Formats: sequence, structure tokens, C-alpha cells
Amino acid sequence: MRKEVPCCNLYTKELLLLHTSTITLVNKSALQILKRAGLSQKPIGMKIYDYMPSTRLDHVLKTGQPELDEEQTINGVSILVNRVPLFVNGAVVGAISTFRDKTEVNQLAEQLTGVRTYAEALRAQSHEFLNRLHVISGMVQLKSYNQLAAFIRTLVDYRNQEFGSITQHLKDPALAGFIMGKISYSREAKVDLSIECTSIIPEPAENKTTHELITILGNLLDNAIEAMTDSEDKTVEVHLSYEDNWLLIEVSDSGPGIANELQKEVFKKGYSTKGENRGFGLYLVEKSIEALGGELIIDSKLRLGTNFYVKIPYKAKEVGK
Repeated sequence: MRKEVPCCNLYTKELLLLHTSTITLVNKSALQILKRAGLSQKPIGMKIYDYMPSTRLDHVLKTGQPELDEEQTINGVSILVNRVPLFVNGAVVGAISTFRDKTEVNQLAEQLTGVRTYAEALRAQSHEFLNRLHVISGMVQLKSYNQLAAFIRTLVDYRNQEFGSITQHLKDPALAGFIMGKISYSREAKVDLSIECTSIIPEPAENKTTHELITILGNLLDNAIEAMTDSEDKTVEVHLSYEDNWLLIEVSDSGPGIANELQKEVFKKGYSTKGENRGFGLYLVEKSIEALGGELIIDSKLRLGTNFYVKIPYKAKEVGK
């Protein structure tokens, strides 16, 4: 019979040390997070299950199996947790749990997403700009000035129409800029991406909503664009509308589609047919939709493309705030 000594270490910067289920050490960073969760600032000497009933360290102790990148909510405060068993002479004697405030992780992810999107947009736009310059240079050398004037006029009208519609309908600057970057990226990938907003979409009341929307739209678009690598018809359509405090999103592609038996599998973390270190995009989409209290429907048929329908409660930012 295996003897279990529940010795646990909750730590990154955040450290909470236990022995025989009793808390013996907590560092300052952990106390700050636990304080935000409304937990006692004098946890030393308490049993872990009395102090933090939502912990799953007992499960790790019993099974000896690690739990990685899991979300845990403590009185409304979300943290990202890793739980790993400790072995001595082949027996589980405790567990180490590292955790971070999910808000900090989201803020960092938002910054990284913004930087990456900005870099992608600049690269794609630079590529487009060079192509346009080559055309203009050729027309100048051929002295085709009338055609040159018409070409430049068409470019200006097209860009104003394309981006003007987005900035007119999407009032969240971060989201509008993100969409513009994806348009340039899709054009570089030879994909026809169209964005249609059937109503004005105001800024959200919370910055968290913008972050989750960027995660949702970004991964759905990346997934759609990548799915059409070998397709002749490369078309992606995005429809956005806002009504009665609900945001409706539809992303449709003309790709190969997803078989019925795989339509639930694609949302599992790490599931991918494209190799290792893949399969996180749709998993993150589902998690972000859950975080916003929304709904997701997938409609896909082999060789006929895929439609994703997303419905999210969306509280608008009050004017003047």
C-alpha cells in the first residue's frame, strides 16, 4: 500500500509550501494573489483543503499524473496552474503546483499578439507596396501616363473603401487595427478575405472583451487561411453584427471542410493533423468564448467549406468613458 505524504509547493514567483496537507510557507507573491481572492493572509498552519477547497492537488497525489496549463478560479480570481507530483524512491510523496494570475498572462498575450499582428501587417503591406511600385515604375518607363493615373486612382479608391468601412463600423481601435492586419496578411497568402459589418459595433465596456475577441477572430481566421493552402477557391468571409447587447460573428471559408467525427475533436487542446506543437488555435477559441459566456456552432461539410457561428454577450462602453 502506497503511503502518501501530501507535501505541496504552489509556486512560480508564487510559492505556497505544504507538508502533510498543512501549509508551512507562503511567499509574498502568492499572498498577493490569494489576498485578491479574499483568502486569509495567515494561511500557515492551515490544512490546504480548508484554506483552498477548489484545489486539485489531492487528485494529483492519488493518480501521480501531472496537470498542466489548467485554469482554476478562487472566489472569482482566475489563475493558470501547473500541478506535478513529487516522487521519492518511486512513490508519490507530494506535489508541486505553480500558478500565475491569468489577468497578467492575458495582458502579456495581448501585447505579444498586438506586436506580432503589427509586424505581420507591416511585412504584408511592404510586400504589397513594392509590387505596386514595380507596376508604377513600369508604366512610367512606358510613358503610359493615362493608365498610370487610372491605376493610382483605383488604388486610392480601393484602399479607402476597404479600410474606411472597417474604421466606420468597428469603434474599438485595437480590434479594427487587428482586422486590417489580417486583411493584409490574407492578401499576401493569396486568400480573398472580405469583412462585412451589418451594424455599428461599439467599443466593449471591458478591455478583457477586446483581448478575447482578438483571440477568437485571430485563430478562426488563421485556421481558415491555413486550411485552404491546397484549395483552388480561397475565400474567407467574416460577418459581424451587434444587436441588443449581443455580438454575432460568422467566419466562413471555402476550404476542404471537417469530417463530422472530427468536429468535436478539433477543439481539444493539442489535437492537430499538422504535426507537433500544433492544435491550440480552436482550443483557445472555445476557451475565450466560454470566458465571455458565449456560444459556438460549427457547420462543416467535406469539400464544401466550414462555417463558425459565434454569439457573445457584448456590453458597450458608455459614451464619454
